[in-house]
Amino acid sequence: MHKKRSYFQRWSLGLGFLLPAVAWSAQAQVAVAANFVEPIKAIAAVLEKTTGHTLKITAGSTGNLYAQIRNGAPFDVFLAADTNAPLKLESEGLTQPGSRFTYATGKLVLWSANATIVDPQGEILKSPSLGKVAYANPRTAPYGAAAVQTMEKLGVTAALAPRLVQGESIGQTFNFVYTGNADVGFLAMSQVLEGGRLKRGSMWVIPQALYSPIAQAAVILKRAEGNEAAQALVRLMQSPNARSLIQSYGYAL
Repeated sequence: MHKKRSYFQRWSLGLGFLLPAVAWSAQAQVAVAANFVEPIKAIAAVLEKTTGHTLKITAGSTGNLYAQIRNGAPFDVFLAADTNAPLKLESEGLTQPGSRFTYATGKLVLWSANATIVDPQGEILKSPSLGKVAYANPRTAPYGAAAVQTMEKLGVTAALAPRLVQGESIGQTFNFVYTGNADVGFLAMSQVLEGGRLKRGSMWVIPQALYSPIAQAAVILKRAEGNEAAQALVRLMQSPNARSLIQSYGYAL
């Protein structure tokens, strides 16, 4: 009897006809916003299986990655957590013309590793018993800026100020909460889902009305001209099956 294939196996098998096999392989260096680490790992695995091309992934905050690219870091593709950074690079002549596209719209959640802390309405943010609250640096991380907007809209900024712990990226923010150094944290939904379901803990999906949309754009950088791995990655990310995978991590398209 055949075992039931996983979502990832079914998706990767379905992509076999989309991307032709090549007799040689290339590698692309990808700068990716920390919220998108798990999806890009899955996409990289399918890219290698269907084309032989590989990715070298560097994760960080969008602002810091942008600064690295400006300073000559050898990246081929930039997957940002906003549209502003790719637009700036485009205006500065550092991208391949016409390569920019929006690959996802992120969702902000309040999450705790403890299954009993976060309630479905986020009232925990108004509780005097709440401990440390983690959020990403709003100057470099779009999800951090969204967290600040949320706290302001809810009117809890002043009350939470003594409890706030700031991560340099949304990845570091997740680690603060995961390790118990913060009770709750403002995170990307993609960080706490697996197969479309909550991995562990408790979360509140923050209403979109509380923060500006987190549209995430990708762009091929100028140095990647002729890099087949970079071109193949972008084609793959725009395929229907890849878009379904991205949605499974809690993103809107």
